[in-house]
Amino acid sequence: MRRAAKVDANQAAIVAALRAIGATVQPLHMVGAGCPDLLVGFRGRNWCLEIKDCNASNTHRKLRPAQVEWHDGWKGHVATVETVGAALAVIGAISMPIAGTIT
Repeated sequence: MRRAAKVDANQAAIVAALRAIGATVQPLHMVGAGCPDLLVGFRGRNWCLEIKDCNASNTHRKLRPAQVEWHDGWKGHVATVETVGAALAVIGAISMPIAGTIT
């Protein structure tokens, strides 16, 4: 039996900010098997966002092997974010320089 999915401490704030700008948000963290935490729709496009807690240890901020495999195999938009600003930048709600993982 799968245990309850752990929700990152910053997920609620990220979801609230995305909804505040008019995005639709479907939490997916309970799916497991490497699936990202959120499905986000904004301006006619969809993104899968993996939330990592910027206050967690470096070990907990890295993608687990199942997440790496899922991200590598996904043929759509998928990103790992740690902050509200990063989530808004990924979906195109704000401008932000992008280099590697967005934090």
